[in-house]
Amino acid sequence: MSHSTYNKLWADAQVELSSLLAEELPPQPARPEKDRVVFFQRLITLYVRYVRVLRHLEEAYDQVLQPQKRRLIRGVLDGVMGRVVELKNEMVEKEFSEYHYMDDVLQDLKLTPADIEIPIPRFFLSERAKELEERRKMLSDITSTMEVPENLRPPLSQAMSVEEAIRTLQVAERARQGRLRARFMRDIQRAKRRQSVAPDQRADDPHAAALCIQKMWRGHTQRERTKIMREQELIFLGMVMEPDRWRPGAAIAAAQRNEASRRGKQEEHERDYQDSIVTVTDELREAEGPDMKEKNKTQIRQWFFECRDATGSFPDYPDEEEGGSTLIFAEKTPQQLLEEIAAKEEEEVNKKPKEKDEKEEKTKKDKGKGDEEEEEAGLKMLPSAFLSDLAASTKIYGDIWRNRGESENFTQRHEVELIKEDKRPLIEAEIRLQVDELMRQELASWKLTVDKDKGGKTKASVKKKKASKSGKKKKKEKDLTSDRTFESLHRELVEQGLLRQADDVRLQDFQGDYSYLGTTLRQNDIEPMPSLSDVRQVLALYGVLPLGSKVVHEKSPLIKAILLVGPAGVGKKMLVHAICQEAGATLFDLSPLNTAEKYPGKSGLAMMIHMVFKVARLMQPSVIWVGDAEKMFYKKVPKEEKESDPKRLKKDLPKALKSVSGEDRIVVVGTTRDPGSADIKTLCKVYDKIILIPRPDYSARYVLWKQLIRKRGGELTPALDLSSLAKISDGYTPGHMVRVIGGVLTERRLLQQAARPLSAAEFVPPLAKFDPVFQDEEEALKNWYAKTPLGKQRLKAATGKEEEEAPKKKDGKKKAKK
Repeated sequence: MSHSTYNKLWADAQVELSSLLAEELPPQPARPEKDRVVFFQRLITLYVRYVRVLRHLEEAYDQVLQPQKRRLIRGVLDGVMGRVVELKNEMVEKEFSEYHYMDDVLQDLKLTPADIEIPIPRFFLSERAKELEERRKMLSDITSTMEVPENLRPPLSQAMSVEEAIRTLQVAERARQGRLRARFMRDIQRAKRRQSVAPDQRADDPHAAALCIQKMWRGHTQRERTKIMREQELIFLGMVMEPDRWRPGAAIAAAQRNEASRRGKQEEHERDYQDSIVTVTDELREAEGPDMKEKNKTQIRQWFFECRDATGSFPDYPDEEEGGSTLIFAEKTPQQLLEEIAAKEEEEVNKKPKEKDEKEEKTKKDKGKGDEEEEEAGLKMLPSAFLSDLAASTKIYGDIWRNRGESENFTQRHEVELIKEDKRPLIEAEIRLQVDELMRQELASWKLTVDKDKGGKTKASVKKKKASKSGKKKKKEKDLTSDRTFESLHRELVEQGLLRQADDVRLQDFQGDYSYLGTTLRQNDIEPMPSLSDVRQVLALYGVLPLGSKVVHEKSPLIKAILLVGPAGVGKKMLVHAICQEAGATLFDLSPLNTAEKYPGKSGLAMMIHMVFKVARLMQPSVIWVGDAEKMFYKKVPKEEKESDPKRLKKDLPKALKSVSGEDRIVVVGTTRDPGSADIKTLCKVYDKIILIPRPDYSARYVLWKQLIRKRGGELTPALDLSSLAKISDGYTPGHMVRVIGGVLTERRLLQQAARPLSAAEFVPPLAKFDPVFQDEEEALKNWYAKTPLGKQRLKAATGKEEEEAPKKKDGKKKAKK
């Protein structure tokens, strides 16, 4: 598609965004909504519309070449991403649940679930491709040259019980006997074959030998011809793809070349734009700088004389903290300006006693009217940190780009006039500072001459500097590794296994279908289990977008730690690696099993935590993974785990998390299959978000079987009943499915597919060897989740609704009796 197509896509997104901003920023503040259902419906509608705008902007940003457009689109894109995260946070606070179901809104807006899938912006990785490649190379160089630490080496000899030894010997002996028996039978068959041949047709007869060779050759050639004819017939009927088509076709190859060309042009145009900024700024400074300086000087001198004519003396020059000469250039008379300066000085003197009185009055009013206001307030939208930026960006788009003709800019290079308009105010600010310095000296000399003429004593007017507010100074953390380089710290963490390469998986590999009945079930007071698609959406919002965008992380609600809870095999570890791959984040491993016997003692533990968080800040975005997170907060440590001391990070990790600010793109992701064994209070204090990952439902299992079999190389034919397979595998996790498919689809079985297609019966016996996740285990996780802070709020809200509905039903029955 041409650049005009993506310009139209950008324009459509801006039109929709302008409509959203008009709703969210009305001229008069909206009244509080008392009906919770109506308010939440409005929230979901806003969320869906913002996600659609986000998808359009992400596509436009990836395709547009013009660097100035890309700058503006990037700002809007960051703002929309932040607003989506804010709306998600607000929905969680209003509905007391991490999962929300929008099937009714999708039906009203005539959208599909794919239309509200959170897109992962491609610039997260494309704009950092070189940096990520260098990090990957540095990590691989260290791992290839390092020696395995002694504590990580496998033991040379492992103790084996008598039963295991007997079983091993039995297996080896039976295999030996089987080989001997097969060799013996083969010899007997050869002897029988020799005896069956007539004496006149022995091997030494040339005629018989030639006949045997002809027979074998003709049979082989005919089988090959038949195979080729069968393949050609299937290709002709459209049932099999041609062998040449298995390779990337011309369209795919052209698309890949276009993408590479587009990336190259974007980088080239950005370099030219950066070089042009420097040259245009220098040219502006040389060409217009002197005129700007003289114009400012004349205006300031005129102000001096006007003030002297009005007051009889020269004014004091405004300090730089007050704005310097910007106060002079305001459209005000000298008398008004002097009155403003005097009023500011009086306000500073009388500010403290007034503030105390105002605070006392406010507290009295709040005590008297607090309860009434809460009852009358209703539900309001939380304040946003992104709407003002979005409104400013939308205004820039309307002023510059909406009706701008680009018929002459076919190559989509930068526009010099826009650079001049952008840099001119900065040059004026630079020159203003220089002019302020000169005019202060000039004003001082004029005052001296006037005072000498009058014969008065010159009093140096010394302005007292504002005393800095003495608040509690935050204690700076001691840098325990100030004498060490980043490279040495990085190498040590890699050698100790605390920093590792994330597996090459994506969020899209976490397959699962959308939940189509969520809203219906909730309307009938049934809490539905989230689908795997819902889990993927939540982690994209909480994990990937804040890590990938610095603006989103700094301004959106700060999430420092996420806990993934679910049975074994549902994909918790895979999701951790997927977050790292999507955001280009560095992966650190602080799992209790991984940190056991490393950095012993209190000082060693403090050093380990310090090194991990220091390198994580230097290599941000970073993900710190804590596998088996429940072990860190055990109620009672099992006897077999006491030696490894799994609770050693219980105090130090929360302390380190407190030091993480909005500027640090660091998130701790814990995974657990048994949260009930941990102290729930301390666990919930550490982790801001707790995400429950369920077993896959029928639709998710159907999608998983289909995608995993295809990925392994299996062919989906009518003989393979995926529906029955999905029904039979109820309770099994994606991990079970991966292992079963890996065991069934061997290389030999893949080669036999043409003659013997795959069937569902082949997957049932190996699947039956695994224990499924029973309903009791899932119910135990749901009951545990109900004890978390968010689960308690959800339960409280549900019981409150029931109490409200009960008297209404009673009144209705009484009326019916009457």
